[in-house]
Amino acid sequence: MVSDGVIATVALVSVTLSFPCFVYGAYYIIETEPVTWDVLMHHLKFVVTGLVLTTVPMLGWMLPRLPDQLGGLSAVHAYLGLQAYALLAFGGTGIVRIFRAKQRHDLYNDYDEDLLLDEIGGDTMSHWRSRLRIGVFGYVIFWMLAYVVGFARYVLRYAV
Repeated sequence: MVSDGVIATVALVSVTLSFPCFVYGAYYIIETEPVTWDVLMHHLKFVVTGLVLTTVPMLGWMLPRLPDQLGGLSAVHAYLGLQAYALLAFGGTGIVRIFRAKQRHDLYNDYDEDLLLDEIGGDTMSHWRSRLRIGVFGYVIFWMLAYVVGFARYVLRYAV
């Protein structure tokens, strides 16, 4: 059987590797104009990879062990991680509306520079764009806080 320390190290490496995926995905979508279908898919490849690298260790190893360890830093780590995923879901509600509006006007395939996103999405598009921004930035902030606490837990439990 593999020791907890080895599994914890693999989880730490996996979650650590997710951060460059998030950073590159964000950089790519921010710096690339126009956002076509190919640009969106390239962006999502990195973001989904980052989410998988974070979520699989969380669901497969961290979550099942949580009830036995709940207290102190593990409670803080779990709380921060839960907030990160809650904000990701919050942002997801915005991205669905934005995606639908752009798809309805075929802006992923036939980009029109003169057509503004606020015009095609109706009166609530700025609301959905705000939800997306809040969700993404909130996820990143809480992800980084959870990472720092998780790293401290790792050091205290397995490295010291």
